[in-house]
Amino acid sequence: MSAAVPRVLSIAGTDPTGGAGVHADLKSIAANGGYGMAAVTALVAQNTRGVRSVHRPPTSFLAEQLHAVSDDVSIDAVKIGMLADVEVIATVREWLLAGRPPVVVLDPVMVSTSGHRLLDPGAEDALRLLLPLADLVTPNVPELAILLACEQASDGDAVVAQAQELARRHGVRVLAKGGHLEGPDLRDALVEPDGRVSDFHSPRIVTRNTHGTGCSLSAAIATRRAAGSTWSGATGTALRWLSESIRHGSALDVGGGHGPVSHFAGLWARGGLDIAQTPGEIADEWWQHTAGVREAIDGLEFIRALGDGTLDRETFAWYLAQDAVYLREYSRVLAQASRLAPTAQEQTFWITGAHAAVATELTLHERWLDPCAGSLVRASPTTTAYLDHLGAAADSGDYERLIAAVLPCYWLYHDVGSRLHPLSDDAHPYRDWLDTYAAPEFAAATRTAIEIVTAAAARAAPRRRAAMAEAFRSSARHELSFWRAPLDAAAAR
Repeated sequence: MSAAVPRVLSIAGTDPTGGAGVHADLKSIAANGGYGMAAVTALVAQNTRGVRSVHRPPTSFLAEQLHAVSDDVSIDAVKIGMLADVEVIATVREWLLAGRPPVVVLDPVMVSTSGHRLLDPGAEDALRLLLPLADLVTPNVPELAILLACEQASDGDAVVAQAQELARRHGVRVLAKGGHLEGPDLRDALVEPDGRVSDFHSPRIVTRNTHGTGCSLSAAIATRRAAGSTWSGATGTALRWLSESIRHGSALDVGGGHGPVSHFAGLWARGGLDIAQTPGEIADEWWQHTAGVREAIDGLEFIRALGDGTLDRETFAWYLAQDAVYLREYSRVLAQASRLAPTAQEQTFWITGAHAAVATELTLHERWLDPCAGSLVRASPTTTAYLDHLGAAADSGDYERLIAAVLPCYWLYHDVGSRLHPLSDDAHPYRDWLDTYAAPEFAAATRTAIEIVTAAAARAAPRRRAAMAEAFRSSARHELSFWRAPLDAAAAR
């Protein structure tokens, strides 16, 4: 039994302050990885200081709620909380017998925080009949004594002994909770029907934020169990989660009495509140990152002269010679991207790009350069700096950083080529260069590169995505320098 996202139904009363009942259950279920649903047994006017009144809707409506859920949704676990009276308990019992949910956790809400018994003797007897239908029951110390009709235990060993007796009588697991006992350490014990005991120890947290802890814990255990954990594993994990939530409860500053726990404190701290970006949103954001670079590229005399065909041949030949040096190393960088790629589709894409850099691109250069002299060309400082940047990304073994670094060589070249190409005609001296970067094949390759890189960025954690964005921006700046270098070199000659 294991659900990727467990569908967990809470059957309990409400709490308008959000700290207990179905409100706490739904938070607990979500915080522990489940999808929460709720059938309301009672409407409770309460706050952190206490209960003011309870309105119990007709049990026929409770039955309608339960069947409305189970007729439509496959339920992986049920957590049962406040059941106000005999009629409510009987309605839930009938539904459980008919549906037999795979996981049932019963939190017997029988005693208020102030120590008052919440159920009349008839309802207490009815609740005992519910125990065999549960997989786990989670009473606190006073509730355990009521279920056994005996005196309340005063120490941990006595609590465990009572839990063993309850488990034996009803054939149900019992979580004996030590929160009502004194002492610096807290002992909780999971007791199996055969009497075996698994102990869980933790430091006691001194706090007033304990409202709804029983509701929250039982819902968390139900969710973890439905997700595939053992009962012991689900209990241990849920107890650790609850301790973390209790520690952060005071930060919520809710109410003047016993405040709630902070169900999502750990998720907020570890995951943050940022909304995950889609690949399309990342593409838009990164393209905007290059707005200044693209504006500067458009303002270069080299680009203007390349577009209108007035660029002198010697300057263009110098540029292509440096591009040839660049592409030889660039092909090795793309081959490394192929080696690191996690999917066959990505491996194929990057190695195809590596071959294109060597074959198609260098073939274009051979039309302009002396093949013998081309191998003797030294990389300029600008070319060297760009290649060092790409080489460092390749040598890092960080696939995401590497592909972000190579993306501008696709994206910016296609942008420039596709915008300059319409300005040319068949007599344009550099038409074959413009044809290459405005070609449908290069446009398709650019789109694929953008899709691969931005999909990887969308999957990445925020810090890793930021590193990818910086590698992308750095390469864009190197592209600007690369296109500025030919006229700088011409001026220095």
